Amino acid sequence: MYGALLGDMIGAPYEFDMGKKTKDFPLFVRRSVFTDDSVMSVAVAEALMDSMGGTDDEIRAALIESMRKWGRRYPDAGYGGMFFVWLRSDDPQPYNSFGNGSAMRVSSAGWLYGTLEDTLHAAKLTAEVTHSHPEGIKGAQATAAAIFLARTGSTKDQIREYITHTFGYDLSRTCDEIRPTYRHVETCQKTVPEAVTAFMEGTDFEDVIRTAVSLGGDCDTLTCIAGSMAEAFYGIPKELVAECRVRLPEDMREVADRLNKRVKGGE
Repeated sequence: MYGALLGDMIGAPYEFDMGKKTKDFPLFVRRSVFTDDSVMSVAVAEALMDSMGGTDDEIRAALIESMRKWGRRYPDAGYGGMFFVWLRSDDPQPYNSFGNGSAMRVSSAGWLYGTLEDTLHAAKLTAEVTHSHPEGIKGAQATAAAIFLARTGSTKDQIREYITHTFGYDLSRTCDEIRPTYRHVETCQKTVPEAVTAFMEGTDFEDVIRTAVSLGGDCDTLTCIAGSMAEAFYGIPKELVAECRVRLPEDMREVADRLNKRVKGGE
């Protein structure tokens, strides 16, 4: 999950098209802080671990409880308007969103399950408690599937073929073709394919991060998604994990460490 958290932090200063659309920038600056992307990634990870083996209804209930708990713990992390209302609602219900929030928070689903089928099912559950629109669910499933495939030995060509065939995303454009006209859009349809493309073109973890940021747009979320895929494929340099941990509060570090321990078979 540190790939998602790093992508969020490193992309955050350049959100809303604030960057210069270049790969040449300092990885960490004063404003390289976690946002709602990281908070909800942690919330989903905690919920999936706590409800592992439960029924769908139990998993959904755990997701709602955890997301609302973490959202209230960090209320100023930059949530979207509809999601913020959902966090505060007495009766939180799905609101048919196809925003990219479903994809940015799903990374743990790509790590926790032993089969692609179970991964896709868990990703659907994480999305549909809020983002119940088919495109919202698709964005979460595509992201989780890419992570699962990357960590289980698939090549980038195999991942591209699966994502294109299964979800219908257009991955034919290069980043150089995307970059000039790409702007801030907070939908799965206009974020997930671009994040996958940045992952495909990157040559190592850091290069994926730099490539994603260079596209601009909603680049904390785009880079969060791309970084989650890059971690599964390349791993992350220890010094970047250390820098990420310094910028996280203790409670978020604890969940990330618990996930890593579980993935490695220690829980």
